[in-house]
Amino acid sequence: MAKQVGITITEHILRQQRENPRATGAFTTLLNELIVAAKVISREVNKAGLVDILGGTGEVNVQEEQVQKLDVFANRVIFERMCHMGQLCCMGSEEVADLIDIPSQYPKGNYILVFDPLDGSSNIDVNVSIGTIFGIYKRESKDANEEVLLDDVLQPGSKQVAAGYFIYGSSTMMVYTTGDGVHGFTLYPSVGEFLLSHENIRIPERGKIYSVNESYCGYWDEKTKAAIDYFKTKDKKTGRPYTARYVGSLVADFHRNLLKGGIFMYPADLKDPKKPTGKLRLMVEANPLAMVVKQAGGYASDGHGPILDVQPEELHQRVPLFIGSRKDVEVAEAFISGKMGPG
Repeated sequence: MAKQVGITITEHILRQQRENPRATGAFTTLLNELIVAAKVISREVNKAGLVDILGGTGEVNVQEEQVQKLDVFANRVIFERMCHMGQLCCMGSEEVADLIDIPSQYPKGNYILVFDPLDGSSNIDVNVSIGTIFGIYKRESKDANEEVLLDDVLQPGSKQVAAGYFIYGSSTMMVYTTGDGVHGFTLYPSVGEFLLSHENIRIPERGKIYSVNESYCGYWDEKTKAAIDYFKTKDKKTGRPYTARYVGSLVADFHRNLLKGGIFMYPADLKDPKKPTGKLRLMVEANPLAMVVKQAGGYASDGHGPILDVQPEELHQRVPLFIGSRKDVEVAEAFISGKMGPG
């Protein structure tokens, strides 16, 4: 099938809705509002060097990280755009310790939105790509009038009905999936619309890039060190060594590898004894990107099995993450799980 040039994201979502006879339009409304929020965030990100919205607020978020001004702005924009439309029963944000209730004056629906409002925002003052990551679930109890419990939200990533991210870089893109392939849309500022630019994205089965913060190697166990050493070792037959590419913004590293192939790794480490499973959050970072990469033909693992099968025990749970080209992630998983060793 020829590429459908000029298709807007709204038209694409509506086409998917028409192909689903059970669709009510609620999900379409939800995504459209999220897209509006991303356009607002993109506008502010693009002028961040021109106005006083850079730097920290002096506060620390639930992750014990310095809150950046743009984090606060992005979180507020998403909440304000999404809370009033009647499709959500609650939200969960990387920036907020507890579940975010829908204000009582607004109707509630059966969808749950979890998000990282501005991944990598500490890099914006050096003009590095940053992004918004999101995952959408359906509440398992159907009565919208019942109080939302944490158990309604703590679902494995395999139950997401949609996931994706917006990346704010040299251009702004939306990449998303509803479980039927992965599609990318680029924002054309002159018309204010996301237009289809990457149809049916497929990640190569094996890549040439590995992405990891090697300065933490002193905190890794021997299995993790062996996995990283594998990608650095010269072996013509398997196309090694791989090229090291690490931006430090999860969205940026993931997006590059999704298009070109490769593996991103954030292993468990002992850098902070309070975070023995690493830094990345299962619900708002790992699960959404795991759904995207799976739909593109790739794989995401915690080192022992699929990220999407992990049962969350808390909203801000952290996990190790190995994500990207299927064969590369399977190799890393084999090392971490002890099925492969050095040599």
